[in-house]
Amino acid sequence: MKWRAYAPDVLPLWVAEMDVQIAPAVQDAVARAMRDGDTGYNYGPVYQEALAEFAEQRWGWSFDVAHARPLADVMVGITEVLRVLTRPGEAVVVSPPVYPPFFAFPADAGREVVEAPLGADGRLDLGVLETVFANVTGAGTFGRGSGHGKGAAYLLCNPHNPTGVAHTRPELEALLALAQRYGVRVVSDEIHAPIAGHLGTDGPRYTPLLTVEGSSGAVAVLSASKAWNLAGLKTAVAVAGPDAAADLARIPEVAYHGVSHLAVIAHSAALRDGVDWLDSTLAGIARNKRLLVDLLADHLPTVPGTPTEATYFAWLDCRALPGRAGEDPFRFFHDEARVALNDGTTFGTGGAGFVRMNLATSPAVLTEAVERMGRAVGGRG
Repeated sequence: MKWRAYAPDVLPLWVAEMDVQIAPAVQDAVARAMRDGDTGYNYGPVYQEALAEFAEQRWGWSFDVAHARPLADVMVGITEVLRVLTRPGEAVVVSPPVYPPFFAFPADAGREVVEAPLGADGRLDLGVLETVFANVTGAGTFGRGSGHGKGAAYLLCNPHNPTGVAHTRPELEALLALAQRYGVRVVSDEIHAPIAGHLGTDGPRYTPLLTVEGSSGAVAVLSASKAWNLAGLKTAVAVAGPDAAADLARIPEVAYHGVSHLAVIAHSAALRDGVDWLDSTLAGIARNKRLLVDLLADHLPTVPGTPTEATYFAWLDCRALPGRAGEDPFRFFHDEARVALNDGTTFGTGGAGFVRMNLATSPAVLTEAVERMGRAVGGRG
């Protein structure tokens, strides 16, 4: 999709695909399955067990495999979780700017999507969240704990896409405390988790929601797809806190028929035998983040160049650029620089004037893209 959606002369730095050779462990596992004719239906806890082993080693997170289930992919899985946690017409709260399917998928399931925007610092705004939670549950009218409020869920992006924020443990504890106070169920999209910092690394790191106090009724959905570039091999795992295990069990069988057995083989091999490949790839992304800072300083000096904490995206504030470049940077850079980015407006409130850039490419492609962008706005390039 990344290289096919635009004209051949357009450099694509948009959708979450990486320009990498697939991890040898994954190639070998899928090739072996094809040679063996192992192409039937998926069965058993292979993926859940592989994820549990990775989570323990990478993040110090131990979870009960019996409380985890494979699903077709992250957003399909999240939608099925929301179906059992909320009723049609009830609210799903999101914090924009955020991944665009957070708006479309719950709405298609008949839920009302309600925004609780991030703060000016790009982090969760607890004051806004409390106000929205009170409104959507009816607590502002009936009072907390009255039993007259509506059901609601909060759809968390952890780490946050597109801003790349790694939510801290105190932030998540505060979020969960608010959710518990207002009877809001929390569902967390943690697809970018393997890309973020982990045990043994310095700086901001991913905190699994289900390791945070107050998370027993929450559900997290994870996948190896983003970190190992396996988007075309779709599957995911939903992990429930102890008090949400029964909810996960209520997801109907039809939801599991989309799980690809070959995807489970690929993802499990990545988690078990592709960690060295992942670390090497992440080192390259870190170098590209540093390179981007230098490139922006040289070619687009009015665009802030602070590297994101997590994910392999940059969230570029173009509002200080002149004319159309600042007003509609997505269209400007496509038309004038022949560089395809993600349009910030598709991420909801707070996205206007921003573009999302995918840094999981070669330094040469990244350099060429930013130089083109600089030339288009009359920079030094």
